[in-house]
Amino acid sequence: MRSKYIKYVISSDKDCIEDLRFYPKLQYVDIINRALSVKGGSAKLLYVYVDVEPVSFNRGFYTVDMRFFYSVTLQAYLSCPAPVSVEGLCVFDKRAILFGSEGNAKIFSSELRTGEPDLQLMSRSNLPVAVVEAVDPIVLDARIMDCCGKRDCDCDLCEVPSFVNSCFDGELSSGDDSRRIYVTLGQFSIVRLERDSQLLTPVYDYCVPDKECACGSGTEDPCGIFRNIAFPVGEFFPPNTVQKPENYHDCCSRGCC
Repeated sequence: MRSKYIKYVISSDKDCIEDLRFYPKLQYVDIINRALSVKGGSAKLLYVYVDVEPVSFNRGFYTVDMRFFYSVTLQAYLSCPAPVSVEGLCVFDKRAILFGSEGNAKIFSSELRTGEPDLQLMSRSNLPVAVVEAVDPIVLDARIMDCCGKRDCDCDLCEVPSFVNSCFDGELSSGDDSRRIYVTLGQFSIVRLERDSQLLTPVYDYCVPDKECACGSGTEDPCGIFRNIAFPVGEFFPPNTVQKPENYHDCCSRGCC
Protein backbone atom coordinates (compact mmCIF):
# COMPACT_ATOMS: atom_id res chain seq x y z
CA MET A 1 0.00 0.00 0.00
CA ARG A 2 1.01 3.60 -0.49
CA SER A 3 1.17 6.11 2.31
CA LYS A 4 -0.01 9.58 1.37
CA TYR A 5 2.57 11.48 3.41
CA ILE A 6 5.69 10.44 5.23
CA LYS A 7 7.26 12.92 7.65
CA TYR A 8 11.01 13.08 7.12
CA VAL A 9 12.24 15.74 9.49
CA ILE A 10 10.44 17.68 12.20
CA SER A 11 11.89 20.78 13.80
CA SER A 12 10.20 22.24 16.87
CA ASP A 13 11.24 25.79 17.65
CA LYS A 14 10.76 28.22 20.51
CA ASP A 15 11.62 31.65 19.15
CA CYS A 16 11.96 34.85 21.14
CA ILE A 17 11.52 37.44 18.40
CA GLU A 18 12.95 40.75 19.52
CA ASP A 19 12.38 44.25 18.13
CA LEU A 20 9.76 43.56 15.49
CA ARG A 21 8.66 46.75 13.76
CA PHE A 22 5.02 47.59 14.58
CA TYR A 23 3.03 49.02 11.67
CA PRO A 24 -0.12 50.61 13.11
CA LYS A 25 -3.38 51.31 11.38
CA LEU A 26 -3.49 54.82 10.00
CA GLN A 27 -6.11 55.91 12.53
CA TYR A 28 -3.76 55.15 15.46
CA VAL A 29 -0.70 57.11 14.27
CA ASP A 30 -1.71 60.27 16.15
CA ILE A 31 -2.32 58.27 19.36
CA ILE A 32 1.14 56.72 19.15
CA ASN A 33 2.73 60.14 18.62
CA ARG A 34 1.11 61.40 21.85
CA ALA A 35 1.63 58.22 23.89
CA LEU A 36 3.83 58.29 26.96
CA SER A 37 4.40 54.51 26.92
CA VAL A 38 3.04 51.28 25.48
CA LYS A 39 2.54 47.89 27.03
CA GLY A 40 2.00 44.44 25.63
CA GLY A 41 -1.45 43.21 24.74
CA SER A 42 -2.27 40.29 22.48
CA ALA A 43 -1.14 38.91 19.13
CA LYS A 44 -2.80 36.74 16.52
CA LEU A 45 -1.06 34.79 13.78
CA LEU A 46 -2.77 35.61 10.48
CA TYR A 47 -0.76 33.74 7.85
CA VAL A 48 2.58 32.04 7.19
CA TYR A 49 4.12 32.17 3.73
CA VAL A 50 6.31 29.10 3.13
CA ASP A 51 8.83 28.50 0.35
CA VAL A 52 11.10 25.47 -0.18
CA GLU A 53 14.33 25.50 -2.20
CA PRO A 54 17.10 22.87 -2.50
CA VAL A 55 20.44 23.69 -0.91
CA SER A 56 23.24 24.05 -3.44
CA PHE A 57 26.11 21.57 -3.13
CA ASN A 58 24.34 19.70 -0.33
CA ARG A 59 22.08 17.10 -1.89
CA GLY A 60 18.98 16.10 0.00
CA PHE A 61 18.82 19.28 2.10
CA TYR A 62 16.29 22.06 1.62
CA THR A 63 15.85 25.58 2.93
CA VAL A 64 12.42 26.43 4.30
CA ASP A 65 11.82 30.18 4.22
CA MET A 66 8.88 31.38 6.31
CA ARG A 67 7.28 34.79 6.71
CA PHE A 68 4.90 35.18 9.65
CA PHE A 69 2.23 37.89 9.58
CA TYR A 70 0.82 38.96 12.96
CA SER A 71 -2.04 41.17 14.05
CA VAL A 72 -0.84 42.79 17.28
CA THR A 73 -2.93 44.82 19.72
CA LEU A 74 -1.05 47.03 22.21
CA GLN A 75 -2.09 49.31 25.06
CA ALA A 76 -0.99 52.93 24.61
CA TYR A 77 -0.94 55.13 27.71
CA LEU A 78 -1.65 58.86 27.25
CA SER A 79 -2.09 61.47 29.96
CA CYS A 80 -5.26 59.76 31.23
CA PRO A 81 -4.94 56.56 33.33
CA ALA A 82 -7.05 54.41 31.00
CA PRO A 83 -5.02 52.96 28.10
CA VAL A 84 -6.06 53.11 24.45
CA SER A 85 -5.88 49.95 22.32
CA VAL A 86 -3.92 50.30 19.08
CA GLU A 87 -3.80 47.61 16.41
CA GLY A 88 -1.20 46.97 13.77
CA LEU A 89 0.93 44.51 11.82
CA CYS A 90 4.21 42.78 12.65
CA VAL A 91 6.22 40.65 10.21
CA PHE A 92 8.78 37.99 11.11
CA ASP A 93 11.11 36.16 8.68
CA LYS A 94 12.60 32.80 9.53
CA ARG A 95 14.68 30.17 7.72
CA ALA A 96 15.26 26.51 8.53
CA ILE A 97 17.40 23.90 6.76
CA LEU A 98 16.01 20.36 6.87
CA PHE A 99 16.85 17.04 5.26
CA GLY A 100 14.21 15.85 2.81
CA SER A 101 16.10 13.24 0.76
CA GLU A 102 15.79 13.08 -3.03
CA GLY A 103 13.14 12.03 -5.49
CA ASN A 104 13.11 12.49 -9.27
CA ALA A 105 9.93 10.61 -10.15
CA LYS A 106 7.14 12.40 -12.02
CA ILE A 107 3.67 11.84 -10.56
CA PHE A 108 0.42 11.78 -12.56
CA SER A 109 -3.08 11.38 -11.14
CA SER A 110 -6.65 10.99 -12.41
CA GLU A 111 -8.14 12.37 -9.22
CA LEU A 112 -11.68 13.64 -9.69
CA ARG A 113 -12.36 17.34 -9.31
CA THR A 114 -15.95 18.18 -8.45
CA GLY A 115 -17.61 20.36 -11.06
CA GLU A 116 -14.72 20.02 -13.53
CA PRO A 117 -13.95 17.58 -16.34
CA ASP A 118 -12.52 14.28 -15.12
CA LEU A 119 -9.08 14.87 -16.56
CA GLN A 120 -5.65 13.92 -15.33
CA LEU A 121 -4.03 16.38 -13.00
CA MET A 122 -0.86 18.08 -14.13
CA SER A 123 2.32 16.20 -13.41
CA ARG A 124 4.34 17.08 -10.34
CA SER A 125 7.67 15.95 -8.97
CA ASN A 126 8.24 13.91 -5.86
CA LEU A 127 9.88 16.74 -3.93
CA PRO A 128 9.20 17.35 -0.24
CA VAL A 129 6.47 19.71 0.90
CA ALA A 130 7.06 22.02 3.85
CA VAL A 131 4.36 22.28 6.52
CA VAL A 132 4.43 24.85 9.34
CA GLU A 133 2.33 24.48 12.48
CA ALA A 134 2.25 27.46 14.84
CA VAL A 135 0.16 28.86 17.66
CA ASP A 136 -0.67 32.49 18.38
CA PRO A 137 2.41 34.16 19.88
CA ILE A 138 2.80 35.77 23.28
CA VAL A 139 3.50 39.50 23.51
CA LEU A 140 6.57 39.72 25.76
CA ASP A 141 7.44 43.40 25.45
CA ALA A 142 6.61 46.61 23.61
CA ARG A 143 8.43 49.93 23.63
CA ILE A 144 8.46 53.29 21.89
CA MET A 145 11.70 54.44 20.32
CA ASP A 146 12.51 57.94 19.09
CA CYS A 147 14.38 57.64 15.80
CA CYS A 148 16.96 60.13 14.58
CA GLY A 149 16.07 59.86 10.94
CA LYS A 150 14.31 57.89 8.25
CA ARG A 151 15.56 54.48 7.23
CA ASP A 152 16.44 53.76 3.65
CA CYS A 153 13.59 51.30 3.09
CA ASP A 154 10.60 49.93 4.94
CA CYS A 155 9.78 47.05 2.63
CA ASP A 156 7.52 45.01 4.92
CA LEU A 157 4.36 46.90 3.96
CA CYS A 158 5.20 46.59 0.26
CA GLU A 159 5.19 42.78 0.45
CA VAL A 160 2.06 42.20 2.54
CA PRO A 161 -0.54 40.07 0.68
CA SER A 162 -3.85 41.74 -0.01
CA PHE A 163 -5.84 39.24 2.07
CA VAL A 164 -3.63 40.02 5.08
CA ASN A 165 -4.29 43.74 4.61
CA SER A 166 -8.02 43.06 4.50
CA CYS A 167 -7.86 41.58 8.03
CA PHE A 168 -7.26 45.05 9.50
CA ASP A 169 -10.30 46.86 8.06
CA GLY A 170 -8.19 49.91 7.36
CA GLU A 171 -4.99 51.17 5.83
CA LEU A 172 -1.69 50.34 7.51
CA SER A 173 0.93 53.01 8.04
CA SER A 174 4.66 52.99 8.62
CA GLY A 175 4.04 55.57 11.34
CA ASP A 176 5.93 58.73 12.11
CA ASP A 177 9.58 58.47 11.09
CA SER A 178 10.62 60.14 14.35
CA ARG A 179 8.74 57.68 16.59
CA ARG A 180 8.31 53.93 16.21
CA ILE A 181 7.09 50.97 18.26
CA TYR A 182 9.05 47.73 18.52
CA VAL A 183 7.50 44.52 19.83
CA THR A 184 9.00 41.31 21.24
CA LEU A 185 7.01 38.11 20.64
CA GLY A 186 7.37 34.53 21.85
CA GLN A 187 6.52 32.04 19.11
CA PHE A 188 6.14 28.25 19.29
CA SER A 189 6.22 26.47 15.93
CA ILE A 190 6.84 23.11 14.27
CA VAL A 191 8.34 22.82 10.78
CA ARG A 192 8.39 19.54 8.89
CA LEU A 193 9.06 18.18 5.42
CA GLU A 194 6.62 15.68 3.91
CA ARG A 195 6.70 13.63 0.73
CA ASP A 196 4.98 10.66 -0.88
CA SER A 197 6.58 7.30 -0.20
CA GLN A 198 5.94 3.61 -0.86
CA LEU A 199 5.26 1.40 2.14
CA LEU A 200 4.84 -2.36 2.32
CA THR A 201 2.04 -3.28 4.73
CA PRO A 202 0.29 -6.64 5.26
CA VAL A 203 -3.10 -7.02 3.59
CA TYR A 204 -5.66 -9.62 4.68
CA ASP A 205 -8.64 -11.13 2.91
CA TYR A 206 -12.20 -10.00 3.56
CA CYS A 207 -13.70 -11.27 6.79
CA VAL A 208 -17.32 -12.36 6.33
CA PRO A 209 -19.27 -12.64 9.62
CA ASP A 210 -20.74 -16.12 10.21
CA LYS A 211 -22.81 -15.36 13.34
CA GLU A 212 -26.20 -13.81 13.44
CA CYS A 213 -26.93 -10.97 15.84
CA ALA A 214 -30.35 -11.28 17.46
CA CYS A 215 -30.22 -7.78 18.97
CA GLY A 216 -33.18 -5.69 17.97
CA SER A 217 -35.00 -8.60 16.34
CA GLY A 218 -38.00 -8.12 18.64
CA THR A 219 -38.02 -11.73 19.85
CA GLU A 220 -36.65 -11.01 23.33
CA ASP A 221 -38.90 -9.67 26.07
CA PRO A 222 -37.94 -6.04 26.87
CA CYS A 223 -38.93 -6.60 30.49
CA GLY A 224 -36.47 -9.51 30.60
CA ILE A 225 -33.70 -7.22 29.39
CA PHE A 226 -34.67 -4.70 32.04
CA ARG A 227 -34.54 -7.32 34.80
CA ASN A 228 -30.93 -8.09 33.94
CA ILE A 229 -29.86 -4.49 34.58
CA ALA A 230 -28.47 -3.89 38.08
CA PHE A 231 -30.20 -1.36 40.26
CA PRO A 232 -28.24 1.96 40.20
CA VAL A 233 -27.82 2.40 43.93
CA GLY A 234 -25.18 5.08 43.50
CA GLU A 235 -27.66 7.35 41.73
CA PHE A 236 -29.94 7.50 44.80
CA PHE A 237 -27.53 7.60 47.72
CA PRO A 238 -24.30 9.54 48.33
CA PRO A 239 -21.10 7.47 48.33
CA ASN A 240 -19.93 5.92 51.60
CA THR A 241 -16.43 7.35 51.22
CA VAL A 242 -15.20 10.57 49.67
CA GLN A 243 -11.78 10.55 48.06
CA LYS A 244 -9.49 13.31 49.24
CA PRO A 245 -8.04 15.69 46.64
CA GLU A 246 -4.53 14.97 45.44
CA ASN A 247 -3.14 18.19 47.01
CA TYR A 248 -5.06 17.76 50.30
CA HIS A 249 -2.00 17.25 52.53
CA ASP A 250 -0.02 20.04 50.88
CA CYS A 251 -2.92 22.42 51.39
CA CYS A 252 -3.26 21.44 55.08
CA SER A 253 0.44 22.04 55.66
CA ARG A 254 -0.11 25.64 54.52
CA GLY A 255 -2.97 26.08 56.96
CA CYS A 256 -5.83 26.22 54.46
CA CYS A 257 -7.78 23.21 55.88
